[in-house]
Amino acid sequence: MTTVKAYASPSATDDLTATTIERREVGPNDVLIEIKFAGICHSDIHTVRGDWGPQQYPLVPGHEIAGVVTQVGSAVTKHAVGDRVGVGCMVNSCKECANCLKGEEQYCLKGMVGTYGAVDRDGTITQGGYSSHVVVTEDFVVRIPEGLDLDVAAPLLCAGITTYSPLRHWGAGPGKKVAVVGLGGLGHMAVKLAHAMGADVTVLSQSLKKQEDGLRLGADHYYATSDENTFKELAGTFDLIINTVSASIDISSYLQLLALEGALVNVGAPAEPLPVNAFALIGGRRSFAGSMIGGIRETQEMLDFCAEHGIGAEIEVIPAEKINDAYERVLASDVRYRFVIDTATL
Repeated sequence: MTTVKAYASPSATDDLTATTIERREVGPNDVLIEIKFAGICHSDIHTVRGDWGPQQYPLVPGHEIAGVVTQVGSAVTKHAVGDRVGVGCMVNSCKECANCLKGEEQYCLKGMVGTYGAVDRDGTITQGGYSSHVVVTEDFVVRIPEGLDLDVAAPLLCAGITTYSPLRHWGAGPGKKVAVVGLGGLGHMAVKLAHAMGADVTVLSQSLKKQEDGLRLGADHYYATSDENTFKELAGTFDLIINTVSASIDISSYLQLLALEGALVNVGAPAEPLPVNAFALIGGRRSFAGSMIGGIRETQEMLDFCAEHGIGAEIEVIPAEKINDAYERVLASDVRYRFVIDTATL
């Protein structure tokens, strides 16, 4: 075991504090990564505060990890010392079920292993990226192309792939009208990616206060959902709606914005159920679906796509001592658009 620096949550109600944690020794198939940057995801806050169920504390969150390989196991073939790499929301799976064999490890039938707060195959509780180093099996480490700086690449490991995967799966591209609900950490990536794919992109936000940003990031149109005329004007418009908000919204109203056979895909994960009026689906052969991150192969595809198109996250880099302030600012929607921790400050 190796002791490394970290920031951990001691309980569901306490602030995160500086500490040390133990990482396993590098095994034959493992990669040791010196973490350079770690993104702060809304999921981190939900998890450490127990919104999605009880946790085992102390807990080190963080699943948007960018760094450099400093050691590899004897059987590792995919990565070498000095490689620029990333780790996203999962660090293991069974690798044997039908979904894993299809490259959809996030839907592992035996349960994928989350990067933090999950029980790994060896029975230990995983600890995340708010730390100086992490040991991960090579199959769950991706390459960060040279065209991407590590700080703007870190949020791509969650926010990027979470929005890229449904855009690809539901065919965003030329001739398709895509709406993005919410312009936050996930939403701003959805706008950038959908624009790069060639879709006609609309942002649906509570107000117009981020309109200038939305258009700069690649949106063609921007509407305020607080204006009731928005839902009348845009009825039957979109082929695909990506809902990125982690709060309860009136799903049935948004379903009415879909064209025939359109799909509304939830990637935000509110703690409470989202009721749906069946007639909002039946009326236009519409679909209400969900999507969770992406497999390792697709995550690599996303990173390569972002490098090719010059896409990184819009970030505010912070020192570790500002993590608790950052959590409060995320909850107040006071970030444009992703906090990234400089782990050298641990």
